[in-house]
Amino acid sequence: MQPNIVKIGCCAGFSGDRYDAGVPVAEALALADGPAYLMYETLAERTLALAQIQRRCDPEVGYTPYLADFLRPVLRTCLENGIPIVGNFGAANPPAAARRILALANELNLSTPCVATVEGDDVLESFGERTIRSWNNDEKRDLTGSRIIAANAYLGGRPIADALSDGADIVVTGRCTDSALAVGPLIHAFGLQHDEWDRLATAVLTGHLLECGAHVTGGYFADPGYKDVPGMASIGFPIAEVSADDIATITKPPRTGGLVSAATVTEQLLYEIHDPSAYLTPDVQLNMTDVEVEDLGENRVRVMGARGAPPPGKLKVTVSIEGDFLAEGEIGYSGLNALARARLAARTLLERIELHGSNCAVRCDIIGAASIHDSIYSRRWQEDSVPSEGDYRVRLAGSTQNRAEAENVAREVLSLYANGPAGGAGVRYCVTPRVHTLSSYISAADIKPKITFYGQRK
Repeated sequence: MQPNIVKIGCCAGFSGDRYDAGVPVAEALALADGPAYLMYETLAERTLALAQIQRRCDPEVGYTPYLADFLRPVLRTCLENGIPIVGNFGAANPPAAARRILALANELNLSTPCVATVEGDDVLESFGERTIRSWNNDEKRDLTGSRIIAANAYLGGRPIADALSDGADIVVTGRCTDSALAVGPLIHAFGLQHDEWDRLATAVLTGHLLECGAHVTGGYFADPGYKDVPGMASIGFPIAEVSADDIATITKPPRTGGLVSAATVTEQLLYEIHDPSAYLTPDVQLNMTDVEVEDLGENRVRVMGARGAPPPGKLKVTVSIEGDFLAEGEIGYSGLNALARARLAARTLLERIELHGSNCAVRCDIIGAASIHDSIYSRRWQEDSVPSEGDYRVRLAGSTQNRAEAENVAREVLSLYANGPAGGAGVRYCVTPRVHTLSSYISAADIKPKITFYGQRK
């Protein structure tokens, strides 16, 4: 029998999210009537590339490093109350993530869960570098000679639904669309068919509203004096209540901070959307131009009116290649005449790099006077209108293909300790290898998702 309401809570919007955010969400879902699911979105493009590098060094890593930290507070509640967990925390190594989850359940003296992995997104393994280099990409970049670190296709929600239908307590994926983490449970719970476009569109819309975690409950929304949000330190993560008649209500657990309003929901609705009339996913093409957002009060917002059309038949592939090296260094100056000393430090750094004849592209900012913006404002530290007394931090950054050159540039900041100007303190410097990402597309028919079960299958 098809349920009237399905609830989905989101407990993470990125890999570095709060570990304790899931506790009130899981507790609220445990008290709910009807089917309920917990989702974790922890996988960015760069995160996945770094995970691929880690897996090559150690075959037992390459999944989200904070996997156990995320699940430890909620695993007992979910398993004992029949709340399946879905997460893309498998990253580059879903099987290793599954084994870690089973080990965690054992550590917590819990019954052995059924963990399913969804694989097939790693097209570097299935197609190889030579083939991937031949594909067109969005930057029209020639990849000849570039080392490909990772290439992963965005899978949809259907494999997740299949895993849940076959009894999985926890579904671990690699790369999939963020919204698929909610689409899969909704396909499973409502028995959605491949051509129920409007209902699938509602599922994608729900996933899109949930996928960034506290974005929709006021986190990314907050702007004091303009958009005030209470209780930011205890912000509640979102819960969606999706009805069989294609209405999604966004809320959050009781007695948590944050805010769910028409404004917070509308901001997330438009987040990272290129074309509201054609938001492309592997499951459906979402048209949100007729979506209505209704504030019901008491942190409840109703969303309806999603329309769907057949998906494009192609999947996006994120290709990650080795980039350059980022050299960074910082040093602080404070007290009397601090800005003048910071200016002298900045000029000294730039002159030293010029003396070296370095090909490293560099920029220098004084944090506290101006930074971040690559415009006339980033040069404001050279103006006399900025107060000289205060607390300033000189930041040098450079990019180069040569690691040794990057290290030399970064060490120039360290050298200011003894080579002036006076009073420099708090030096830090580092060199970071960077990953460059670009997008290609592949026929959906060429991708064959694979589901594998671990643990105690029902």
